[in-house]
Amino acid sequence: MEPNTTQTAAGWREKIDLPEWGIRRVRAKLDTGARSSAIDVAQYEIIDDQRVRFEIVYRDRPTRKTKWIETQYSRMTNVKPSSGEPQSRVMCKTTFRIGDQEFESEIGLVCRKGMLCRMLIGRSALADRFVVDSSRKYIVSPKVLRSKGMD
Repeated sequence: MEPNTTQTAAGWREKIDLPEWGIRRVRAKLDTGARSSAIDVAQYEIIDDQRVRFEIVYRDRPTRKTKWIETQYSRMTNVKPSSGEPQSRVMCKTTFRIGDQEFESEIGLVCRKGMLCRMLIGRSALADRFVVDSSRKYIVSPKVLRSKGMD
């Protein structure tokens, strides 16, 4: 079988932008073992049968940074996470930007407190776009080095 030459190599960790929500450079784990994508939310509320309001935690260290978003949700679904206990999740569609690629995909709202990465990008979002090199990080989104004390 011929490899898809339109796919871009990406590291197992990359910085992701969510431009529709005004969020930049969220640390994300690219996980081919997960089907769906997820983002860390501290809390959410379903407003009505079409809209949800939630607080995204887009940075936890060195300083916690959050942002409230209100948007339409695409569906509720049951997910079996790595813990093995099924969970009901709110799924929203938004634009992802990884490197120079921009595309729409679904993302689940979930508490990822204690996880290294605020986002998890699953194979549904990665398919036909990226090949993940599990030995490397920040291939398409170079890590920006900051001076101590700067944000």
